[in-house]
This record gives sequence, C-alpha cells and structure tokens, in this order.
Amino acid sequence: MASSVNGFVNILESYRGRDKVVRTLCYGSQLAGGVLCQKASGRSELGKSLLVFSAQLSQCRTVLRLFDDLSMYAYSRDYGLGAKDEDSALRCMSVLNNLADQLYYPCEHLAWAADAKVISTQSGKWWTLSTALWGISLLLGIMRSLRTIVLFKRKLKQRERDRCVGSSEAPNGMENQQQLCSEVFSILSSMSDFANAVNWMPPGFLWAGKFPDWLVGLLGTTSSLISLYQMCAGGSGGSV
Repeated sequence: MASSVNGFVNILESYRGRDKVVRTLCYGSQLAGGVLCQKASGRSELGKSLLVFSAQLSQCRTVLRLFDDLSMYAYSRDYGLGAKDEDSALRCMSVLNNLADQLYYPCEHLAWAADAKVISTQSGKWWTLSTALWGISLLLGIMRSLRTIVLFKRKLKQRERDRCVGSSEAPNGMENQQQLCSEVFSILSSMSDFANAVNWMPPGFLWAGKFPDWLVGLLGTTSSLISLYQMCAGGSGGSV
C-alpha cells in the first residue's frame, strides 16, 4: 500500500505525470457528467457540475502547455532526421510527427490568447488549425506504430530462422510480447484521441460535432488510462 502511494506521489511530482493524471480526471469527469446529464435529460445538477469541472481542468492543461514549446523543440532538435540505421519510413514519419507537434503549440497558444483577449483576432481558425495538426500527429503516430509492428515481426522471423540454422541467439518471448503490446496500446490510444480530434473539427467534416459528452469522455478516458499505464510501465505514451 505504502509503495503504491509513493509511486503515485512520484507521478504527481513530475510535470508529465501530473498532466496525465489531470487529463484522466478531466475526461473521466466528462464521461460521468455526460452520462448523468443524458439520463436526466440535461437536468442533473451533479452532471452539469462535473462537466464544468472537466472544462476547468481542460483549460488548466491548455495554460500549462504555454510552456511546452521549448521542450518540444529540444526533442525535435535531438531527433533531427533520425539515426541513419533506422528504417527510412519510420524516420520520415517521425520527422513529420515532430513537425506537426511543433506547429501545434503556437497555434493553440494563439487560440488561447484570442479567447483571453490578449490579442485581437478570431480564435476559431486557430483552434481548428491546432486540432487539425493534432489529428495529423495522431495519424502519423498510428502509422509509425503499425510500421514498427511490421518491422518487429520481420525481425522475429529472421531470429527464428537464424536459430533454426544453428545460431545460439533466441528471441526473448517476454520482452517481445511487451514491445508488441506497447505498440498496440499506442495505436488504441491514438485512435481514441483521433476520433475526438475529428469531433472537434468544424461541423460538416466527417463526424464533427456529433459525439455526446459521455462518448468524448469515454474515448478520452480510454486514451488517458492507456497513457498513464504506459508511463507507469516505462512506456512512452503521450497525448494532448
């Protein structure tokens, strides 16, 4: 029990860990509030309060992301064009992914500043552009995970062939299973977030605006729990 509490405290003491916890609470509150409001035909005071609480947490995360540009830039700079021995398709998708993420932040900052009356411009176009960039980043992440799984399976088959011809190297079953599960979880997380990203685009674009609050909350909670699990397990899941 004490170790679990200490582990949770350690997560809260880091910026990324706290953001993931707040994100989970944000979408979880939206899920619960949406369900209560739908059951009571919008007359549930508790449901409305949970939706307001969710909106406040979302606003909190938006403000905190005002300081994420430099860390994203440092990550993109360190990655550069990727290692030369890395698969070329993965390198290309990773570079484009980093570019979309880098552009996302200033667009969201401008949208927030417009809503806060810090600058005089319409926020709608900037929210749309930032959401579109987020969706592109998620799609690239899904494609990258799928490519990683394909390459990983090829490597496993090659190791199996090498072992059959007398090589002493044998694949680590537990490690292989964990790596595959991590990529599958990343795909599920990104697909959940992508569904919400489309929902927040302007009306008329695919299923934009058609999700009820509880469905947005369910998809976001699913993605958040996966991301939180990957962080606790040492993975690299991350979502806006």
